[in-house]
Amino acid sequence: MNNEMMAERLEAAAAALETGLNRIEERQRTLTGALERISATVDGDEAMADRLSAAEHEIERLRGELARIEASTGIRTPQPLKSLRQTLPNSTVEMLTKNALSDSAVDLQKLDAAMKGLSLEQRIAVKSQLRRAGSL
Repeated sequence: MNNEMMAERLEAAAAALETGLNRIEERQRTLTGALERISATVDGDEAMADRLSAAEHEIERLRGELARIEASTGIRTPQPLKSLRQTLPNSTVEMLTKNALSDSAVDLQKLDAAMKGLSLEQRIAVKSQLRRAGSL
């Protein structure tokens, strides 16, 4: 009876191992197929490089044409913005107002005196905000 139970357990373990092996083999086939699709996608990269090169040449041609138009007409095109934000946050404006400073042109000595109570990180943040807004 003991041998029969042992044989049944061995058969169940063998069946479980076989099921697990089948699952692993199926996963391996799936992953191999995915890898082959990825490598096929990378092989078609030459066309993308050609398109990129053509786009770069077109950009250079347009820049040259723009420079020629600017030279002949004397009209300059606007340069891209250095910073998208040209206004100050409300907290900075309030701090400047409380200390009788305007946000248009700030005197550095008055600004340093007004920021004595702030931590170093807060002072750096306020000064960077003022620089971005063009007030420093």
